[in-house]
Amino acid sequence: MNKEISYEDAMKRIDEIVDSLERGDVPLDEALKLFEEGAELTNICYKRLDSAKQKITEIKAGEEFGKQ
Repeated sequence: MNKEISYEDAMKRIDEIVDSLERGDVPLDEALKLFEEGAELTNICYKRLDSAKQKITEIKAGEEFGKQ
C-alpha cells in the first residue's frame, strides 16, 4: 500500500471499494482483498487526520502563548 497517497485519494478509493462490496457481485477472494485494502486506507486516513489535529493543536497553543 502506498503510504504517500493523499487523504483525498485514499477517501476516493475507499468509496470505490465500498461501492464494489455493496454491489455484492465481487467474488469472495477479491472481496477479502478489497476489504483489506480498505482497512489499510482507513488506517492511513485516521493517521493523517490525527496528525492534522495535532498540528492544529500546536498552532493554537503557539497563538495562546504569544498572547500572554
